[in-house]
Amino acid sequence: MLPPTILSIAGSDCSGGAGIQADIKAISALGSYAASVITAVTAQNTLGVQSVYPIPADMVRAQIISVMDDLQPDAVKIGMVHDAGIVTVIAGCLKKYCPKFVVYDPVMVSTSGRCLMTEETIRAIKVELFPLCTLVTPNLSEASLLWGQVITDTVEMQQAARELSGRYNTAVLIKGGHLEGNNMCDVLYYQQPSAGADDLPSGCILYSTPKIESRNLHGTGCTLSSAIATFLAGGSKLDEAVRKAKEYISTAINQGKDMNIGHGNGPLWHFPLSE
Repeated sequence: MLPPTILSIAGSDCSGGAGIQADIKAISALGSYAASVITAVTAQNTLGVQSVYPIPADMVRAQIISVMDDLQPDAVKIGMVHDAGIVTVIAGCLKKYCPKFVVYDPVMVSTSGRCLMTEETIRAIKVELFPLCTLVTPNLSEASLLWGQVITDTVEMQQAARELSGRYNTAVLIKGGHLEGNNMCDVLYYQQPSAGADDLPSGCILYSTPKIESRNLHGTGCTLSSAIATFLAGGSKLDEAVRKAKEYISTAINQGKDMNIGHGNGPLWHFPLSE
C-alpha cells in the first residue's frame, strides 16, 4: 500500500524552520510523501525575514500542473500566498483537479502584528480560495482580521469560528497559542457539508493543552496545518486529524525546546526522538 501524497503550496524558508521545508519535514515524519510548489523564495532565519522574492503566477501554475497531472495528491496544504494573482491561479487549479482535502494556513499577519498582504489579496482569498478549502487555520491575529474585531478569549474564539465558517463555507480552526494563561486552546468549528467531517454534527470542539515554555516555535503553524492535511489524507476524520496533529505539535515543541539552532526563534524538532 502506497503512503498518501501531500502537496504543499507555500514559500521557501532557507533556514529550514518554516514554510515548504517545515511542511516536507512534518509530512515525511508522519509517513507520507511530500511534494511542493513554491510561491516565494525568502531570505530568512530564526531572527526574522530579510527579503522576499515572489515566484511569477504562471510558474506557480506550471508547478501545480506538473504535480497534479503526475502524482495526483491525496491532500493539499496551502501556506504563504501574498499575491492576488497567485491566489487566482491556485483557486483555478483546485477547481480543475478537485483534491479531496485542502488545508489552508493563511499567513496574513506577522508575529509583531504587521499585515503581510494587500487588501486586494485578502479580498481574493476570501472570495476565491476559502470556499474551496476543507479547513482554514488562522491564528488569533488572523482570525481577528477576518472577523473584524479583536479576539481575546475562548468564548470570542468560538463566536468567530462559527461566523467565519458560515461566511466562507469551510471548517475553521482558530489557534489560541497567544492567549494569556498556562493553557493553549484551539477552537474548531465545522458545519455540514464539510469534506472530512461528513459524519460529524455541526459544532465547536475545544482542544486544550498545557503551554510548553520554549523560544523555539518557528514554523509551528506550517507544521500543524501540514500534519492535519497528512492525517486527513490517511483516513482520519476532521476532529481526529486535528487532535492527532496537535499531539504531534506538542511532541515537536517539547523535543525542540532545549535545542539551540540559530540565535532567535528556533525551529521545532519534527522527527520524534526515541526515549
